Parts: sequence; structure tokens; C-alpha cells
Amino acid sequence: MEWQIITKNEQETQKFANYLSKFTFEGQVILLYGDLGAGKTTFTKGLAEGLNIKETINSPTFNIVKCYYKGKINLFHIDAYRLENNKQDIGLDEYIYGNGVCVIEWPNYIDYLLPKNYLAINILPLSKNKRKITLISNDTKNDEVLEEVKKYGL
Repeated sequence: MEWQIITKNEQETQKFANYLSKFTFEGQVILLYGDLGAGKTTFTKGLAEGLNIKETINSPTFNIVKCYYKGKINLFHIDAYRLENNKQDIGLDEYIYGNGVCVIEWPNYIDYLLPKNYLAINILPLSKNKRKITLISNDTKNDEVLEEVKKYGL
């Protein structure tokens, strides 16, 4: 199942991600695709806010993974950008298959670790602030999430 939305600015992107958080579930894996500066971390900030996470959310590029345990459910935020061409086991499966929602930026760099079931989100800049956000589900549980998200109105 696939669905798209256009956001006009960073605040709308975060607001949409905040709405999506209402339907996230423990064990869910969200794959974030988009070029540098597309808004992947901005999206994650909105998701975290919706999960009632009060900590500052920033890109885990140099840490690879950041964990947030003080929300409605745990949030594991992975940035795989620096893992291109690295096939070593560095323990990311603990987070990908962990007891929370796992958001992965640059998932194509760790495709060998990804589960069969996920929600893929592609963020495409249309202008300086405008984004086309495409959500793609490949399983029943994430299809249910998309059915709820389709009800969203900016």
C-alpha cells in the first residue's frame, strides 16, 4: 500500500510525523529515505514529539544510533550513512528488532539487516521548504497504520 502527502514547511512535516506517532507500535521499523537535507531528522523530531519524548532529537550520524527510553514507547534512531560498504556486525539488530519503534535513516546502507516488514517513508524536496512524503507499507500491520494516516488533514 502506498500514500503521499505534501507538506509546505518544516513545521508541517513535524506535525504530520507527530500524527503518525499515534499509530506506531512496538517492533515497528520505519525506513527513512531522502537525500541530505531532505528532512529525515526533522521527520524523526516530529515522531519523537508525538511519542512524548522530551529529549533533544538530532541526527545520530556520528553515533550511528541514539536511544530514547522516556516516551510512550522506546525510540531507536539509527543513521546508517557512515556504514556504507560496512558489513560488520555492530549490534544494530538489537535496536532494529528491539522493544520500541526503530527509525532508520539511509537504510539502503544496511539492507542486509532489515526485516521483511517495515514502513518505508521517502522524503522528496520539491522546493526549499516543500516536501512530498511517500509512505509505503509492505505488510498488514503497517497497512493498518497507513489507513489511519490517510485520515490526516494539514
